Amino acid sequence: MNPSRNLFLIGPMGAGKSTIGRRLARHFGMPCIDLDAAVEERTGASVATIFEIEGESGFRRRESELLAELAQRDGIVLATGGGAVLMPQNRALLHEHGFVLWLETSIEQQLTRLERDRQRPLLDAPDRRARLEQLARERDPLYRELADLAVTSAGESCQHAAARIAALLDRHWQRVPASRTTA
Repeated sequence: MNPSRNLFLIGPMGAGKSTIGRRLARHFGMPCIDLDAAVEERTGASVATIFEIEGESGFRRRESELLAELAQRDGIVLATGGGAVLMPQNRALLHEHGFVLWLETSIEQQLTRLERDRQRPLLDAPDRRARLEQLARERDPLYRELADLAVTSAGESCQHAAARIAALLDRHWQRVPASRTTA
């Protein structure tokens, strides 16, 4: 069982945070919350609409406010948005209130998984590969710094990755609940 208050999933768009998060939540008997979906539910507007009206800074403000509320809960799996780690206060909340799992993925896998996705404002760029590479340069160091455990799911379906990660977390928490490792 999860010895931490919460399990927080971080990583880039297309890493499978929402899908894997739901499967891990079932495994651990915890509710799963998708931070982007929760922002949409609270505002009554899509992430794309919020970006269009308020810009990225408006969305990040809303995201941070909701994250501050959700981090106070006990026993949730939270799939964050890829940029949730940008704000220092968000990183502090994630670090202090749960176990942080970084879902690493390659640019190739992101391109494949996001090929038909036209709803992500930050991916609305003429060269998607260049945009994903830029985001990785900015965010990967933050993911690395924050992660209690880093796991890659390259070449796996989300179903297989979730099963492998659940088993890995079960073993990890039995051995060293508070260490920071990479798998």
